[in-house]
Amino acid sequence: MKNINWKKSLLNEDSKVVIKQIPNNSIDFILTDPPYNIGKHSTGNIQLPGRTAINNDVAEWDWVDFNPNEWADEFVRILKPTGNLFIFTSYNQIGQWYDNLDHKFDTSNFMIWHKTNPTPKIFKASFLNSCEIIFTCWNKKHTWNFISQKEMHNFVESPICMRPERLNNPKHPTQKPISILKKMITIASNKGDIVFDPFMGVGSTGVASLELERKFIGIEINEKYFLEAKQRMINY
Repeated sequence: MKNINWKKSLLNEDSKVVIKQIPNNSIDFILTDPPYNIGKHSTGNIQLPGRTAINNDVAEWDWVDFNPNEWADEFVRILKPTGNLFIFTSYNQIGQWYDNLDHKFDTSNFMIWHKTNPTPKIFKASFLNSCEIIFTCWNKKHTWNFISQKEMHNFVESPICMRPERLNNPKHPTQKPISILKKMITIASNKGDIVFDPFMGVGSTGVASLELERKFIGIEINEKYFLEAKQRMINY
């Protein structure tokens, strides 16, 4: 990390192991989308006559227990005093992230991503799942590029990731739009800063970081997603 000329470091590894090798106070911005642990709350896919079933389970990794307390100390350790931490999360985990991180930072807050085209509710028996929470933390004198009052609401709106941006093979069920990632990266980091994503998926955070002239460290345990992320960033 001391070589100022590097741009990206992509690893097909277990991030729980790799993060322990990252030096203290070396990361400018952690922007990540870890598992939500929502599989156990799912009622299963919605079967539709003559059509592909609607995926109501989100992803296989959401059936695996994910404990924020196992990550909080490492996130704090590797982040610079001027750094920011943004974590995509869900209703069932926001309290755990708060309990594990709020007392370790000067400020914790949140953003909402409103999806303008969420999956429809065929049976109209509940709310649309149109919002996701981004839990945020920082200390005094953190990097913060205030744009304008109008643009600095803790609310970002966009469609879910759609073609041609959305990948078909491999298809990642929670691929995030580059546009919303770019907004967060612009606000919470500077050019040349190191952005870290230990749950890289297909590399959208990396693409957004490199396009904004940041450095990027990404880790992904799934080989097919890792290879696609690597391909997406090969020309940066």
